[in-house]
Amino acid sequence: MLTSKARITAIGSYVPEKKLTNYDLEKIVETNDEWIVKRTGIKERRIAEPDEFTSDISYKAVKNLMERYDQTVEDVDMIIVCTLTPDFNTPSVASVIQAKLGIKNAGAIDLNAACAGFTYGLYIANGLVTSGLNKKILVVGAETLSKITDYEDRTTCILFGDGAGAVLVEYDEENPSFLSSHIGSEGDKGKHLYCTNLSNQMFEEELINSHKIVQNGREVYKWAVTSVPKGMTKVVENAAVSLNEVDWFVPHSANLRMIESICERSDFPIERTLYSLVDYGNTSSATIPLSLDQGVVDGKLQSGDKVLLYGFGGGLAQAGLLINWSL
Repeated sequence: MLTSKARITAIGSYVPEKKLTNYDLEKIVETNDEWIVKRTGIKERRIAEPDEFTSDISYKAVKNLMERYDQTVEDVDMIIVCTLTPDFNTPSVASVIQAKLGIKNAGAIDLNAACAGFTYGLYIANGLVTSGLNKKILVVGAETLSKITDYEDRTTCILFGDGAGAVLVEYDEENPSFLSSHIGSEGDKGKHLYCTNLSNQMFEEELINSHKIVQNGREVYKWAVTSVPKGMTKVVENAAVSLNEVDWFVPHSANLRMIESICERSDFPIERTLYSLVDYGNTSSATIPLSLDQGVVDGKLQSGDKVLLYGFGGGLAQAGLLINWSL
């Protein structure tokens, strides 16, 4: 990894107002609060209104960032929105929020790496700024997963919620945020977590063509608890530091039992782990920025902290970053 010249300078978030609690789900499918909490750690999730889409909550997350950090975005020269639930196939969510924010001179792309989306977005933003191609990039992780959740499938509908988080990544040669990274994908396991679109076949195998999320939770769990600890080791080794020098671990908030298992296998204390799933559920590419922002609001994240971000999920893709937190 090239010596970074990029710094995270601001963060913001937004979640829809409507809550879907475990007790609400008891009325929809055969489940109960105790069962959900025991297996996932999730208590409630936020649900977008029928006319509220990923671009709407992305825009509100950026506005939250601007207000809290007294930031302007007129001079942003690239917008990266990480999502698997765009409003449209085209135009991109990034183009829609570029228009809503009145940014005149910016590139705009959507990036779909599912639950690893936000860390992939940061990885790309760091590369663009460090190379000198861009000076100020808006990276958003946002999902309205409720719109592709099958509320008749009790194994998946208890997991997913909606939300958005945003950060600014700016040129800063003196105080860069990015220390090291590790990325990868195992596409041959893609059938364990998917949502069909134009094709209903993967590697000549027929898929459930419901346009809703389909997940083999057991296989994804096995993959994550094996792959993520190995990836975490690679990230810190690439920075020439040890895992016990990391102040905070911020994994994708898929499932608390999964996070506990990853921490146990990595010998990393769960007490120094930030996650957003208890109140917001699994929000895919939004879980990590929501966790980070909650860490800021709660006063846990301090300037100078070393933070290990690790996204993993659909693809099956993964991306880990070690950053120096310096807001």
